[in-house]
Amino acid sequence: MIRLYNVLRKFAYLSDSEESQLMESQQPEEDVDAPVEENVDAPVEENAGLNKALDTYRKLIDRKDLVEPLTEKEQNSLEKRIKEIEEREIIEKIEEHEPVEIPCEKNKITIGPPTLTRFEKARIMGARALQLSLGAPPFIPIPKNARISLDISMEELEQRVIPITIRRVLPNGDYQNIPIDYFEK
Repeated sequence: MIRLYNVLRKFAYLSDSEESQLMESQQPEEDVDAPVEENVDAPVEENAGLNKALDTYRKLIDRKDLVEPLTEKEQNSLEKRIKEIEEREIIEKIEEHEPVEIPCEKNKITIGPPTLTRFEKARIMGARALQLSLGAPPFIPIPKNARISLDISMEELEQRVIPITIRRVLPNGDYQNIPIDYFEK
């Protein structure tokens, strides 16, 4: 990029004859329009990553015993482990998993802690405070010490009167819908 800048800067000060001489001197020796030859017959290594990992593994095991070389038994054990790794099935396509709802049996929470996390509390209180500030009716009598809608939403959350369910999701997509009444205080 800097080279291009310097060349363009020189062009601004050169006459046409000097410019053409500069262009000729910068032409590469090779013909630019010549087709690029690619080695098509080169063998494509199917598991290059696996082979590289196995070579690295072999080097690590060999380096472990720098003081003494590996015995024949240890060498056979190493080769056996490497062959076992090579024969493992390589999963190239992940099968689609249809998310399933995990039911809450006997008020039991199976995903996550039995209490609301601080993130869930913040989300619930923020959403309820927004509703209250936009004119939604409160579910409890407004406490005397409540100054803002967030104070009311905190009190509603403590009394567990907000009709809300929490959806906790597992990494595979399975989920559990948990009513707020099921959580410990």
